[in-house]
Amino acid sequence: MGAIGLPGLHFHDLRHTWNTLAAQDGVSLADLKARMGHDSVRAAMSYQHAAVEADQKIANMLDQRMREARDDTRDRG
Repeated sequence: MGAIGLPGLHFHDLRHTWNTLAAQDGVSLADLKARMGHDSVRAAMSYQHAAVEADQKIANMLDQRMREARDDTRDRG
């Protein structure tokens, strides 16, 4: 990647970054495998890096579902 002024950057670095971002945004393992040309789930799993943001997003989603379920129960009661 010296041609773009980043001699320490390799194509695989860009590929890894894109796939990590895609995984963090919820792209399925099947879709990651297809895009990368991997045959195994294990290979695609290498892009599933845990992130604090993902943990918070999951917690927020679960909290919202619990609130909705509680509200539905109250509306029926």
